[in-house]
Amino acid sequence: MRTSIVRIGNSQGIRIPKVVIEQCHLGSDVELEVKNKMLIIRSASHPRQGWEEKFQCMASAGDDTLLDGELANQTTWDENEWQW
Repeated sequence: MRTSIVRIGNSQGIRIPKVVIEQCHLGSDVELEVKNKMLIIRSASHPRQGWEEKFQCMASAGDDTLLDGELANQTTWDENEWQW
């Protein structure tokens, strides 16, 4: 895909088609990196960002127990049927 560099005030930029933005899961903030004379654009958000803090809050509130704990003890499927 080719695109043109356009003037944006005192800077320059490129237009990224919507379909490319959706395919790359880009949000309003991106990270730019120059590597081997190439420009790399990636999403600034990271999957599971903030999960560690949320899990710590759940643990301190006692809300980190298995929902199927009783059921898990009643089955031997993992021991008898599961194959690696």
